[in-house]
Amino acid sequence: MAAANEQFVDWDIVHVPGNAPLSLEDSTVNVVAAKIEPKLASAIIRQLNQICPLENLRHVKRVKKENSQGKVELSIILCLSSDNGSSIEAVPSGVRQLIENYNLSFFDAKVSKCQATSKEEWEEQCKLWPTSFHPPTNPEGVSGLNAEEIKSIYSSMKSVLQLVNLNIQHKVVNAAVIVNPSNGQIISNAQDDIFPLLRSSEENISSNLNYEEMKYKWSNNKEVACVNPWGWLEQSCPDHNVIPCDGGFTLHPLKHAAMVAIEKAAVRDRQFFPNSSPCGNDCYSEFYSVMGPAKRLKTEEVQLTEKVSERFSDLASEATRPYLCTGFDIYLAWEPCPMCAMALVHQRIKRIFYAFQNQRVGALGTVHRLQGEKSLNHHYSVFRILVPDKALGEIFLEKLKD
Repeated sequence: MAAANEQFVDWDIVHVPGNAPLSLEDSTVNVVAAKIEPKLASAIIRQLNQICPLENLRHVKRVKKENSQGKVELSIILCLSSDNGSSIEAVPSGVRQLIENYNLSFFDAKVSKCQATSKEEWEEQCKLWPTSFHPPTNPEGVSGLNAEEIKSIYSSMKSVLQLVNLNIQHKVVNAAVIVNPSNGQIISNAQDDIFPLLRSSEENISSNLNYEEMKYKWSNNKEVACVNPWGWLEQSCPDHNVIPCDGGFTLHPLKHAAMVAIEKAAVRDRQFFPNSSPCGNDCYSEFYSVMGPAKRLKTEEVQLTEKVSERFSDLASEATRPYLCTGFDIYLAWEPCPMCAMALVHQRIKRIFYAFQNQRVGALGTVHRLQGEKSLNHHYSVFRILVPDKALGEIFLEKLKD
């Protein structure tokens, strides 16, 4: 999709679906079809729906209509092809009887295995055999974003990329920003925090890198925690100038940018909402007091119920603590690893945006597609922001001027 305004010329946003695109071989299924006379169509369709319904191909239209030299020709799907071929002996007995009764000449055809998720995909499917397409009322992909949203998304991604090379040891690190999309408020931002502190503050200051050096470090990004999640095991000789992380390891195994951003969001919630839960502890203690012994006097139960109802009513009028990161978006420079992606599932994140693919262990499109795992109890939408090299250079130069 085109950029929202001139500030983001050549930027683009791509939806990353939960299921990987299928090859032609994997996305189609073989069927047995036959040419029929239009006047016989209704009778044949009724019989086929009884003897051989296409339960797993409900999106495929049973009849294909074509115009040939001004004449209407109809083809109908008889049944799925058998592994034993498409000979008359390989088709079900009921279909074989129908073929003989109407003296049909059958042939092999290919149809789409799955329902189309976009108009473009539907058009490609119909080149093989007609299918039905019902556009989603709440589009999950890019088509569901308006120009103002896209502008805001690009701006948030730009702020993430500005954090990539801000590590005090001049490491190239992943960066994360959690945003409330309803009002654009930044909930938290973070960087990879896996590197140890140096005992000498003077050694925390590195000389400035130029853009070419920075671009090289970006392309050789083994320092990024999600790209090299097992890097904490690769320990060198003990360095007495390094303050070790917990457990004595040189690098911290858990403090990836997304994890640190989640932690900061939780700290923010505790500051703004001192109660340990959205209802507060008193609310729950009063509620469970109602669930006392069954022999409690009815008058006492009524009094306690009224008391709890009043408490709930008072709390409803107050600002309540959000449940984890429900409804929030997160922006990441690099595609998260499986650990971070799963943590974002538990946090009930709504949408994830990232700029660079994680060729090693990317969990959201490059290697795995966690967002399409049906067994999970929460699913988020995933998008990749395509940032042109020119824009990356300008972002880096802006940071050098600061």
